[in-house]
Amino acid sequence: MNRRAELPLSFVLDGRVAVVIGGTGVLGSRMAQTLAEAGARTVIVGRDRVRADAALERLRTAGREVDFEACDTAVRTEIRNLLERVLASHGRVDVLINAAGTTSTTPFLDISDEEMERVVAVNQFAVMRSCQEFGRYFVARAQSSGEGASVINVGSASGLTPLSRVFTYSMTKAAVHNLTKNLAREWGPLGIRCNVLVPGFFPSELNRAILTPERVDKIMSHTPMARFGELDELAGATLLLASDAGRFITGAEIVVDGGFSAMTI
Repeated sequence: MNRRAELPLSFVLDGRVAVVIGGTGVLGSRMAQTLAEAGARTVIVGRDRVRADAALERLRTAGREVDFEACDTAVRTEIRNLLERVLASHGRVDVLINAAGTTSTTPFLDISDEEMERVVAVNQFAVMRSCQEFGRYFVARAQSSGEGASVINVGSASGLTPLSRVFTYSMTKAAVHNLTKNLAREWGPLGIRCNVLVPGFFPSELNRAILTPERVDKIMSHTPMARFGELDELAGATLLLASDAGRFITGAEIVVDGGFSAMTI
């Protein structure tokens, strides 16, 4: 079935190019799939080609145009080279998604400098670097041709309200939220939209280590919909932020959490 035929034109991404950093992960892969199904030529970015193969095979079998690029986003020159390769092969970039992340469950008083630096490098500095390198391209293009772009940074419910046991993760995700809002303010006049997609609790490689039965019970008691999110439930928000349907949305935190952030007691 051609899902693009079912979409209003404002949601269609035909002719656009999307780069999904962290596209080999569980959430990033599903976001990449959403963009490809809407017609975007999609580039999945990660450090491990093997992890990308399943997603690539599934999407190519469905007739989607999707590629993989290896990149260590901890290294600025690799991000710069990534952008150059995508421009050489696809001619443009219209959507940038930063979905890579890591976490730690070390108690606050025991967090070492080395551990803190590792989490900050992935969750905060890598996002900043990719926004800078791709942002230079977006700004120059907007100034010369008036074409806008969409930057979607994946935040976290813990970036809104801190969660226990994930101090470094919560802190760095809060920084991503703040960075994104600053960029929205800076680049808004150029038509470059910057938003935060805020997942609640979805099954992923990051949260398995801390999802004990007791913690799951606490999460469910704090979630009005009383369940974890399903990966397909990220599709709507992703497509809204990437497409013309969301062309007046910038600086927003789009929360997809089953009501978790709306609960107190």
